[in-house]
Amino acid sequence: MYLCWFSETYQKMPINSKKIPASQLVLNQDGSVYHLNLLPDQIADTIILVGDPGRVARISNYFDRIELKASNREMNTHTGFYKGRRLTVLSTGMGTDNIEIVLNELDALVNIDLKNRQRNIAHRRLQLIRLGTSGALQADIAVGESYVAGAYALGLDGLLYFYDKAEDFIEQDMTQAFMQHTHWSEKLPTPYIIKASDQLLEKLAYDYRQGITATAPGFYAPQGRSLRLKVANPKLNQRIESFQYQGKNILNFEMESSALYGLSKMMGHDALTINLIIANRVSERFTSDYTPFMEKLIQTTLDRLVS
Repeated sequence: MYLCWFSETYQKMPINSKKIPASQLVLNQDGSVYHLNLLPDQIADTIILVGDPGRVARISNYFDRIELKASNREMNTHTGFYKGRRLTVLSTGMGTDNIEIVLNELDALVNIDLKNRQRNIAHRRLQLIRLGTSGALQADIAVGESYVAGAYALGLDGLLYFYDKAEDFIEQDMTQAFMQHTHWSEKLPTPYIIKASDQLLEKLAYDYRQGITATAPGFYAPQGRSLRLKVANPKLNQRIESFQYQGKNILNFEMESSALYGLSKMMGHDALTINLIIANRVSERFTSDYTPFMEKLIQTTLDRLVS
């Protein structure tokens, strides 16, 4: 059942349409996309995304062979083979703004003829799996050893609304229920909730805790943290933690998944985030000693991708 979305061979024919201007599709002198500094044949159809550039090598160390290493700013890319399967590992840096750049440029690599600056007729579908760390929002999620899969992503960042017809991909009833439950302020960006890929959930996260992953547009006040500056609504985190919709509650906070899910849905790709929990915002526990559990997540994900 997975052969169709693991295939990497596609007929690519440009649509007879106007060319995308150079100011919109920005390319380097060698024809590579601007920020990723990659060419179309340098990425696989299955891409593991990480925030930390140093985590790329930790994943590619498991590869049987690495055919490409590229780097630009915080975006490191390794493409190679694991047990005969071609994979790409790519670091995005932190935040939905970085994810927005990465997703657009990955999609351009596979669905735009870069030489002619025209969209392709044949659509190439990517698998995008984000492996990250996160803080739990439920008291019973253990720190340092728990894995959470985002069956849905809750965007508190507002990014998706910059795109036309974004509403067609948003879980409208769930989003409205969240806004009502939290007494959402009109001063904040309008939230949105996007569903993950069912296929990736079934294949990669069937034994992990699944729920809603909340994506904040920052690490401190947007996630309820206060250092010298006070948060505007001290009760917001409690309302987020207590939200439930059809048996799903909000399990964790992070900073990337809403843009990953939303843009992937709109572009026709499959996306899933799996997070290792390294903090619990209810119990206020935190651990920096999580390396063995991240290594387990990496190896388990690789093995499930090729199973």
